[in-house]
Amino acid sequence: MKPEDIERASMEIIERELAERGVLISSEVLPVVMRVIHATADFDFAESLAFSPGAVTAGNAALARGESVVTDTWMAAAGVNKKRMARNGGEVRCYMADESVAQEAERRGVTRAAVSMERAAAETPGAVFALGNAPTGLLRLCELTREGRACPALIVGVPVGFVNVLESKEALTQVTGVPWILARGRKGGSSVAAAIVNALLYL
Repeated sequence: MKPEDIERASMEIIERELAERGVLISSEVLPVVMRVIHATADFDFAESLAFSPGAVTAGNAALARGESVVTDTWMAAAGVNKKRMARNGGEVRCYMADESVAQEAERRGVTRAAVSMERAAAETPGAVFALGNAPTGLLRLCELTREGRACPALIVGVPVGFVNVLESKEALTQVTGVPWILARGRKGGSSVAAAIVNALLYL
């Protein structure tokens, strides 16, 4: 089978199983949910993904006009479709491996993820931020947004893990004036973050 045939067959299976499970998902967010399930083979995301009003439209519009995507891991950055991004004039950025970020984080006794969000907010405040691994980065981004130092076009908050994960996602729901997509609970990850961005690119 060709790759596109495999993907098409996979999406048909996902759609059929969602129907069998009696899961009803609005047409606006269905493409995002299906692509996350496709990336993870985890149907729990049909229930746990949450969207602020208009988040899908806002994210798609931002990417269409060439806004950058900022990620919290190189794995997430690698998973975003660069050809689609380039077609719109956008790029994917990740500051986690930047030596100056590492030095600043060590000097202040904070995580590189937090400092990388500060750097991104200074350089691309209106980007689409997609965080799948670092709850401290998401918490800092929420703070920067409330302080007016960042004005993201969209925040994808899907960090995975146990420490500060639930708290960071709750903090995101309290941010006003910025659309968001999150995964309730402990599940998430870089592959989920990338899948959400790609879904928005493919709309």
